[in-house]
Amino acid sequence: MDTPTETHPARLDLPPLHLGDLTIDVPVVLAPMAGVTNKAFRRLCREYGGGLYVTEMVTARALVERRPESMRIIDHDPDETPRSIQIYGVDAVHVGQAVRMVVEEDRADHIDLNFGCPVPKVTKRGGGSALPWKTDLFTAIVRTAVQEASRGDVPVTIKMRKGIDDGHLTFLEAGRIARDSGVAAVALHGRTLEQHYSGTADWDAIAQLREALPDVPVLGNGDIWSAEDAVRMVEQTGVDGVVVGRGCQGRPWLFGDLQAAFEGRPDRFRPGVADVARTIHRHAELLVETFGDEAKGLREIRKHVAWYFKGYPVGGALRARLAQVPDLATLRELLAELDLDQGYPGDAVEGPRGRAGTPKRAQLPHGWLDSRELGDAERLGLVAAELDVSGG
Repeated sequence: MDTPTETHPARLDLPPLHLGDLTIDVPVVLAPMAGVTNKAFRRLCREYGGGLYVTEMVTARALVERRPESMRIIDHDPDETPRSIQIYGVDAVHVGQAVRMVVEEDRADHIDLNFGCPVPKVTKRGGGSALPWKTDLFTAIVRTAVQEASRGDVPVTIKMRKGIDDGHLTFLEAGRIARDSGVAAVALHGRTLEQHYSGTADWDAIAQLREALPDVPVLGNGDIWSAEDAVRMVEQTGVDGVVVGRGCQGRPWLFGDLQAAFEGRPDRFRPGVADVARTIHRHAELLVETFGDEAKGLREIRKHVAWYFKGYPVGGALRARLAQVPDLATLRELLAELDLDQGYPGDAVEGPRGRAGTPKRAQLPHGWLDSRELGDAERLGLVAAELDVSGG
């Protein structure tokens, strides 16, 4: 494993995050990401630093129906604690059933509700980040989840976006509803549904929510690519912790940097090519173990390769072969072809990761914005929104 180097960045001593009876010593949350935050990646991240590591998003209906993929998503390593899962639902009954199942069967220590998904196939049916616009539906889902979770003293949090677009913001009202419903914390991604992942996250909105909810922890999400970004967010917004998504893709060591920063230490991980290669191989091994299938595990590692090698001197031909690697033996052979003496390249490996894309017109049910309350026709349409998808 690579070792941290000494630098002199900004830092602060941030207290632990309290979620009900849970104490998260390092106030950092891994955001659910489809095909990324599975058991293998969470283990890698946990080996570098502390925090709250959330599963991929699972739909309430699929969980109640015990679909194999949903049961895999909420599975945790025996030593993974606290166990955190994220549930997505558009119906209070299904969400309540899913939460009750999780609590009664002792499958999690923390539950997050997803109201931030911007995927068109979800929002065009009223789910994800479109849902808080309907305040009656949002209120019913959150209250039901908190009530069911309270049976086992399991804290519930929510993750949401600013709103649908700049003309239809929901975050302040949704935050107050969630607070009044008894959630343990509120996390805000400082973008609208329309923005998807484009542009710049609005940290001023996060600060506004922090000020509006002085009696519940508020977490900030968006454009945290380094420990220094996290420190700036805390200083600028006053949040109680940060949620990290795309910034950790191909960089599980970011959680080591975050822990160091929040504990007031200057050390940071600056891995060379050999360190990255070792991490990729270990990640692949963990994926094979997670899925119990070497071919499946190697298919999963392929998308991570570009993230791991962002900014590193790896030739295009070798990158292309790594993106098609079929098994662990081939992966070892290809990694051995790297110049393992190359050190940390510097700024080239830092900064934004993943596809930012461009703003997209919000895909919503017909007439969705006409009223803040759910109509009968819209209620029927929500049945199709609970697709068996994961992510967040």
